[in-house]
Amino acid sequence: MEPAGSSVSKWDIRNKIWDYMEANNLADFPRPVHHRIPNFKGSFQISGSINTWDVFDQAREVKVDPDKPLEGIRLSALQARKTLLVPTPRLRTGLFNRIVPPPGATKETLRKCATSQGVRDYSVPIGLDAKVHVDLIVVGSVAVSEKGWRIGKGEGFADMEYAMMVSMGAIGQSTMVVTAVHDCQVVDIPEELLDDHDLTVDYILTPTRIIKTECKRPKPWGIMWHKISHEVLKKIPVLKILHCREKQEGKDVFLKGEQPDTLTAGKSPRVAHENCPGSLKSQGETRLVQPRQEEGAVSDERGHLNVPATVYIGSIPPRTRVSELKDALRKHHVTPARLTWRGAQHQAFLSYSDKSEAESAITALQGLTLQGGLLRVELARSQCGKLAPRPR
Repeated sequence: MEPAGSSVSKWDIRNKIWDYMEANNLADFPRPVHHRIPNFKGSFQISGSINTWDVFDQAREVKVDPDKPLEGIRLSALQARKTLLVPTPRLRTGLFNRIVPPPGATKETLRKCATSQGVRDYSVPIGLDAKVHVDLIVVGSVAVSEKGWRIGKGEGFADMEYAMMVSMGAIGQSTMVVTAVHDCQVVDIPEELLDDHDLTVDYILTPTRIIKTECKRPKPWGIMWHKISHEVLKKIPVLKILHCREKQEGKDVFLKGEQPDTLTAGKSPRVAHENCPGSLKSQGETRLVQPRQEEGAVSDERGHLNVPATVYIGSIPPRTRVSELKDALRKHHVTPARLTWRGAQHQAFLSYSDKSEAESAITALQGLTLQGGLLRVELARSQCGKLAPRPR
């Protein structure tokens, strides 16, 4: 393709590539390619050559986007027994899915695991609190330049996912970002089109070559909240959780169009954060508000709540709301000092000031089901008010 001119917009470049690929029959299903990451012909050639690429070989934990043209790379990661993370579509239900093939999986089963259906059938949800370390990130693109400038399909999810991984400590400066495209998608892109939240790439994989971009432009190091609207925040639960978490940490999290003096002036920390996801009032995914101190609970010099006993509730079915669990607790006459909801990880924690109360709650909740699924109820470990993760 001819290089993009200096007066074009991102949408001009997208449409030019989409039109060219359609006119020259350079893509497979789904068609047309407009408003998609194109499933370019030759994508599986890349999956065949990537196995001998040292950058891929050295990676142990790989995040690959769910786009159709990256299916072969997902398969290569599974066949190489790497940990594969795939973002949830449009981040509607969480952050990532870890693909876990069944024991003794055949090559055909691994092929299915690499598909969008396989991601749904053979995955375990991964939230913001998961301890992951991603060595390699593979993203889809509509266009990319040899300098490393990248243009997606315009929704910004790859940029946002990267920023979230920064916030959760899942990536570092050494984490490589790779994109896989058809040769015709490698074009000149004016640098002035790039914004500071745009993700750049370190390598470009095509059916005929591997391009090292030598890109020096900084990648987005965290969410730029002043560019996030309230409408976007409402649509992405995991983003709302992160927003509340960083707000509590005292970071600048004012959203697009907000002014510092219009939000929390005159409010106590509890009032300012009571609408965060996971609070008992908002019924969201993670309890992020500072809990009030219950009788019998002890706070240390940092204000952390030392809870003598905590009950772990696991195997909570997807799409279960915290209100359903609270209704079940009331029916079984179980009243914890604090309920911590981690719906994205299918978990909840009940905190008590007395271990005997926790054990009584476990007895009362044995055999508890929600939405037809049997819950796992047992004592959990707690430390200084911070719940230790359950072993996987």
